[in-house]
Amino acid sequence: MKIIITGSEGLIGKELSNYLSQNHEIIKLDLTLGHDLTDEKFVKEWFSKNHGDSLINCFALNDHVAKGEKRPTLFEFSLESFNKFLEINLTALFSVCREFAKNNKNSTIVNFSASTGIVSARPDLYDGGHKHPAYSISKAGVTNMTKFLATHLAPEIRVNCVSPGGIEFDQDEEFKQKYSELTPLKRMMKKEELNEIIEYLCSSKSSYVTGANFVLDGGWTIW
Repeated sequence: MKIIITGSEGLIGKELSNYLSQNHEIIKLDLTLGHDLTDEKFVKEWFSKNHGDSLINCFALNDHVAKGEKRPTLFEFSLESFNKFLEINLTALFSVCREFAKNNKNSTIVNFSASTGIVSARPDLYDGGHKHPAYSISKAGVTNMTKFLATHLAPEIRVNCVSPGGIEFDQDEEFKQKYSELTPLKRMMKKEELNEIIEYLCSSKSSYVTGANFVLDGGWTIW
């Protein structure tokens, strides 16, 4: 299987690329590799020349804050920053999915939403600041976009998404502890715990699955 991974150099993209490359051919797309997915002309040209059996969309704008930096509140975020989340996480994603679908039939698309696309980010996790509202809003939009595409691209193309909870990487210990206490499984997700379900959604094993949102959050959204 030939799999295109956007955001291939990020935390999840790199893990998926390494795992899936054991049994599949991987084509990488990432801003750090010179691929600007907000450039519609580039997206159209690239997908017209590069074909795949599956597309996994890991690229997204998140709102990570550097250590020691204080988060703003919802009254302080600029509208420019709000629009940037929508441009990358929704408009560019739609562009990428559309061009892939235009050039590849009998294929699959897997998008990434998030647990905060289902329920609000909790203000008590961020020391008086807030997670950027446009991140959560854009991720909710990914879920609906997935359903729209699944409906309109069927039966040739199956489209699904996954909604991970918080993934452990370099958060401080206080945040990890707070997050874990609020999660039924009492821990954050490990990045490798996405590997097998993503492979499943790309493969014929999920041949009757489309328009679905797989929530992988340790139970975060059931409380």
